[in-house]
Amino acid sequence: MDTGNIVILGAGESGVGAAVLARKAGHMVFVSDKQAIKKKYKDVLSHHDIAFEEGKHTPGRILEAGELIKSPGIPEGVPLVKAAIEKGIPVISEIEFAARYSKGKKICVTGSNGKTTTTLLLGHILKNAGLDAVTAGNVGNSFAMEVARRDHDYFVLEVSSFQLDGMFSFRADIAILLNITPDHLDRYGSFEDYAASKFRIIRNMGVNDSFIFCMDDPVIMEALGRQKIIPRQIPFSISKAIAGEGAYIERNNIIININQNKQHMTLESLALQGKHNIYNSMAAGIGARLLDIRKELIQSSLSDFQNIEHRLEHVATIHGVDYINDSKATNVNSTWYALESMQKQVVWIAGGIDKGNDYSMLEELVKSRVKVIICLGVDNRNIREAFSPFVNHIIETRSMEVAVQTAHYLSRKGETVLLSPACASFDLFENFEDRGRQFKQAVNNL
Repeated sequence: MDTGNIVILGAGESGVGAAVLARKAGHMVFVSDKQAIKKKYKDVLSHHDIAFEEGKHTPGRILEAGELIKSPGIPEGVPLVKAAIEKGIPVISEIEFAARYSKGKKICVTGSNGKTTTTLLLGHILKNAGLDAVTAGNVGNSFAMEVARRDHDYFVLEVSSFQLDGMFSFRADIAILLNITPDHLDRYGSFEDYAASKFRIIRNMGVNDSFIFCMDDPVIMEALGRQKIIPRQIPFSISKAIAGEGAYIERNNIIININQNKQHMTLESLALQGKHNIYNSMAAGIGARLLDIRKELIQSSLSDFQNIEHRLEHVATIHGVDYINDSKATNVNSTWYALESMQKQVVWIAGGIDKGNDYSMLEELVKSRVKVIICLGVDNRNIREAFSPFVNHIIETRSMEVAVQTAHYLSRKGETVLLSPACASFDLFENFEDRGRQFKQAVNNL
C-alpha cells in the first residue's frame, strides 16, 4: 500500500478539487466515478493529467490506495468503502485533505438550514473589509480547489454533515452551528446520529477558538449539556437576552456583545428579512466581530447583501402574482421557513425525492396560508397523505413547465406562487439549481 497513492471516489466538485490539489502536492492520483463524469470535470482531470475511470469502480485499483478521499454524496456503508476501511485504508473527506495544505483561518458554518446564506453573508463582510477571504465548501468551489489555486488568509466554509463525517484532524478556528432539525434520515440511522455528525464541527478545537451556536435550538442545547466544550462559547437568540457574550434582540434591535463591547443594529436595516435570516445575520455578525472587523462595516454589509439564487428569490410579479424560487429548500424545515415568511395566500409547488420527511411541522402553516399544492415529483404519496385532509386542491405534475402553468392558472392577484419543494431534486432534475433555473425559465415564458 503506497501512502503517496491517493484514490478519489466521485468526480463532482469535491472529488475533482481534491484530485487537482493532490496532483499539485505531488501524489499519484486516480479518480473513480460509478456514474458518467460531466464534461467540465473530465476536462479539468485531463488538463491536470489525472487518471480516471467512469461508469464503474475497479476494486483492485481502488483498494491499492494509501488514502481514499470519498465524495460526500457516497454513503460510508457502500461495500467498496467498507472494504477499504477493513483493509486499513484511511477514508477521509476532501475538506480534511485540503486543510493539510492551507495556513488560512477557517470559519466553518454548518446546520440543517441557513448554511449557504450565513456563509455568503460572512464572506461578503470579510471581502468588504478588504481581507484576503474566499467562500468555499458546499457553496461555490470546493475547499480543495480553492487551496489548489492559492492559499488565502481566510476561508469561510459551508460544511455539510456528510463532509464532517470524514473529518478527523481538521480544526476550525471559528465554528458556527445554526440549527439541527431532521434531515438526511435516509442516510443516518437515527436523528441522534445526524445531530452527533453536526457536532463534529467542534472536533479538535482549542481554548483560543470560538464556537457560535443558536441558543433557541433545543437539540443543540440538549447536546451541549452532554459534552465538554473546549472552545469559547458564544450563543445567539431571538427569544431571550444573553448576559455575557453573544447576540440577542432588545427593543427591535440586534445587540452583538463581544469582549464587553456592544454593537446595535435595527432589524429593519437588515438586507435579509424573516426570522430565519435574523439568526443568519446574528451568526455572521458575531463571526465578523471575532475577526475584529469594524462595527460600521459589519452593519453596512448586513444592510446591502444581495440574496442568493434559489433561496426565497423573487423571480417576477405577473398580473399581481409574485413568483418565488426557493428550490434550495430540500428539507421540510427549510420549507417551514419559506412558508412562515409568506404574507399572502400561497400556491405551493412541492415534491421530489422524500428523505424520510415528517410533514407534520408544516400543518398549521399550510392550513393558514396554502390554497393549492402542486406536486412536482415522481412519487408524491406522502405529500398527498399529509395535506389532503385540509387542502382541497392537490394536483400532480411531472414537469416544471406544467407545474408553473398550472400555478399561473390557479393563482389570483395578490397571491404568491412559491416553489419550495421540501425534497431533493434528483427524480426529475439534475440538482436543486437545475430545478430552480427551470422554474425561472418557465415563469419567464408565461
